[in-house]
Amino acid sequence: MADPVRRVAADNRRARHDYFIDDHFEAGLMLQGTEVKSLRTGKANLSDAYAGEQRGELFLFNAYIPEYSGGNRFNHEPRRARKLLLHKREIDKLLSHVKRGGMTLIPLSIYFNEKGRAKVDLALARGKKHHDKRASEKERDWKREQGRIMRDRG
Repeated sequence: MADPVRRVAADNRRARHDYFIDDHFEAGLMLQGTEVKSLRTGKANLSDAYAGEQRGELFLFNAYIPEYSGGNRFNHEPRRARKLLLHKREIDKLLSHVKRGGMTLIPLSIYFNEKGRAKVDLALARGKKHHDKRASEKERDWKREQGRIMRDRG
């Protein structure tokens, strides 16, 4: 069951289908003015988003946070790069895995913690090949079928 104080603003449901998830990290997210209000509406999209290095820091690229409808001319740009807030040691660890291990940093979700701060659940992941995706789907269907059989037998 989900934590009641963790309010999910955006979820990347496709990530678990396309990647093998190895490790999770929680990172802060540096937002501008109307982005927080727009995130609270729950219409953000992380399907094409990824994290990467720029000038020795981590940024979240291609995450879509729509413009806030109540905003004025100082509204934010929907697909701008947003800085991720992590300790330097964590950044170095993640970047070494990405550079040496051929892994990818993908956001699994954006949520608000109990203090109301926007956080990103980052995952260190390896891409799945087409046959891996089919095997995962086959295994998931079999688990579902097992549940039905066990339920019917009582």
